[in-house]
Amino acid sequence: MIYGVGTDICDLRRIAAALDRHGERFAQKVLGPNELQVFRQRSARVPARGLSYLGSRFSAKESFSKAIGLGMHMPMTWRDCEVLNAASGKPEIHLHRGLAEWFASRGLRAHVSLTDESDYAASFVVVETKD
Repeated sequence: MIYGVGTDICDLRRIAAALDRHGERFAQKVLGPNELQVFRQRSARVPARGLSYLGSRFSAKESFSKAIGLGMHMPMTWRDCEVLNAASGKPEIHLHRGLAEWFASRGLRAHVSLTDESDYAASFVVVETKD
């Protein structure tokens, strides 16, 4: 059964402006440790790929926070929600600490879809009960 649905669109120009103002500190605030490693690798090769990665993860976390009905309030935090790719390339949500406990205690499962274009990243999250 559907528990919640969330969607978000992110203007990559705003993400670029935040990176210009705050440097990597902005990425460190938004990304978990595994995501930060991918961001650095992609940025080193092609800066636009790093920007798209950061924007798509920002968008996905916004969508996830809407789908679980918490917004950006505890236990939902930027860094405790990571969106990582499986070996197949499929994006998956990985939760940590208190957010993982909160999510598991409700018997929930999340599905995420991401897309990006030159100026925008968008995401869609469906959270369902495991029953």
